[in-house]
Amino acid sequence: MIFAMANLALIPARGGSKRLPRKNALDFLGRPMLAYTVEAALQAGCFDRVLVSTDDDEIEALARACGAEVDRRPPALGSDAASVAEVSLELLARESAQGRDYRTLCALYATAPLRNAADIRAVMDLLEPGVCDFALAATQYTHYPYQALKYAEDGRATPMWPELCNLPSREIGALVAGNGSTYAAHVEAFRLAKEFYGPGMKAHLMPFVRSVDIDTLDDFRLAECLAREALGYAAGSAAL
Repeated sequence: MIFAMANLALIPARGGSKRLPRKNALDFLGRPMLAYTVEAALQAGCFDRVLVSTDDDEIEALARACGAEVDRRPPALGSDAASVAEVSLELLARESAQGRDYRTLCALYATAPLRNAADIRAVMDLLEPGVCDFALAATQYTHYPYQALKYAEDGRATPMWPELCNLPSREIGALVAGNGSTYAAHVEAFRLAKEFYGPGMKAHLMPFVRSVDIDTLDDFRLAECLAREALGYAAGSAAL
């Protein structure tokens, strides 16, 4: 079967993780963390395939149980040195060799369990042939990024951008950051750029409460607190 002009959702979920061991399979409010992203991708309704890329038997079983397809990535792409862009490009090359070509690719990180189907659709809707080839989910900074300090082992801190650090925010303008959850691109443009930050990129802004990217135990605990609060509000609203 040829998947010409199809939309592919790719969920990278390798087994290893140094800062938070096996984070993609961790129990998050009673379900594996991976399950939230697979469910959101399926509910978004804009993909022909939802594919989990992994090197791990447990994650493969979890992905299939959640309703996703699975691609076992080559061992060379199973380390933390391999970027998601590299994983995506290798997969697209193998798929193309099998006669499966795609119009768009959306990389969905399993470590963003609070991102929902509507957020995914919003990012995908930003893509427009000839107008916008790259899109991502973003959120506002919690601190002014232009006041970043370089921290030395001896405790010294020096401005990263001294020419900017004392400017008033009104002169800087609005600044947002990719929240590490959702990246989409037209495949042809992605292959040329070899990264998800391409020319003419647009952003779907998400609130901080849905933008936690879990890399550490502190991130995990924060996301759990936000999720419990959201569930509490939902239950309270239903009871009214």
